[in-house]
Amino acid sequence: AGDGVVRVRREVRNGKPVTVVLGLPLRADELQSLASTLKQSCGTGGTAKDGTIEIQGDHRERIVAALKKSGYDVKLAGG
Repeated sequence: AGDGVVRVRREVRNGKPVTVVLGLPLRADELQSLASTLKQSCGTGGTAKDGTIEIQGDHRERIVAALKKSGYDVKLAGG
């Protein structure tokens, strides 16, 4: 249970950027479906696991725009 805000942050793993989406109030199957949609819109790979979506590369702005269009309250997190 979170505060209702979806957070999008960038992390660096093994020297490569990864965009991480946290705080989505979705079931596992819905999370997989949303991850698939986001991966297609960014044209890259990624995964959905442990209640988060991880997208390869730095796609924060594109993901925030897509989530806001879907009606989520979204914030950029981290640096």
